[in-house]
Amino acid sequence: MAVNVTRVAHRHVDVDGLRIFYRESVPSEQESLTRPPLLLLHGFPSASHQYRRLIDVLGDRHRLIAPDYPGFGHSDVPTPASAGGDFSYCFDRLADVMERFVDVLGLSRFVLYMFDFGAPVGFRLATRNSDRVAGLIVQNGNAYDEGLSDMARNFIALDRDDPGAEEQVRALLTLPATRAQYEGGTSNPDEVAPDGWTLDQHFLDQPGRSQPQIDLAFDYKSNLRQYGRWQEWLRTHRPPTLIVWGRKDPFFPASGAHAYLRDVPDGELHLFDTGHFALEEKLPEIAPLMADFLDRLSRSGW
Repeated sequence: MAVNVTRVAHRHVDVDGLRIFYRESVPSEQESLTRPPLLLLHGFPSASHQYRRLIDVLGDRHRLIAPDYPGFGHSDVPTPASAGGDFSYCFDRLADVMERFVDVLGLSRFVLYMFDFGAPVGFRLATRNSDRVAGLIVQNGNAYDEGLSDMARNFIALDRDDPGAEEQVRALLTLPATRAQYEGGTSNPDEVAPDGWTLDQHFLDQPGRSQPQIDLAFDYKSNLRQYGRWQEWLRTHRPPTLIVWGRKDPFFPASGAHAYLRDVPDGELHLFDTGHFALEEKLPEIAPLMADFLDRLSRSGW
């Protein structure tokens, strides 16, 4: 019996002097060339490894590309400007690098998968390159005020100079906090493999890794100032949009998922009884929705 096994390439590419790591599926079907590539933008505190199972499931028919941002995973970790270096760890800069990344790979048009940090990075990429975006898949990636829980609002409101603020951020970089992000809100924690949060913590604990995360945490409030712009972009361009969301996310509640339909009323929304890292528990339900969405885009000529 023939069995299709996804081939995956693991590469580094030079992006303006930074070595950016990425995973890329190598589809076996020639017809995959007629389908839009899918750019997978990861969240905090993870990296491209969070998409390994998704790539295995969809990568034999679709080209999936998952990079690690600077300071994450296997990509370079330039010294932060806040520690005397020349790299500013802010969401504008991460988007700059991802914009150059797609240039270097020659991706003229693609679908964006935006999760967590991937939403502010992805929306910056989209608003700068509207003609490149063939569609959006949004998974617990917020772009609306009502999509912020009280816990998220309180955390985002922290300023670097506030007493004890840095200690609060550092507490989020610990193993219990990392594990809780994966297991919180899940219906069956036994279905969440420990590999994800264990590997995340491995990278977080490496020398020089905490300051980039602290800088990004304090910069997160810059994203809220962009919400209006991103919503206007959605209303203007009306990209084909699939929204898949863990309704028990303690940071980004389901109200943020529903809000997208104000600006993309033809969007397709699916809520799941799980938490923030929805793919960890609900991949068997989410992957077919993604495959159908990508196939419909292919038939439309994207």
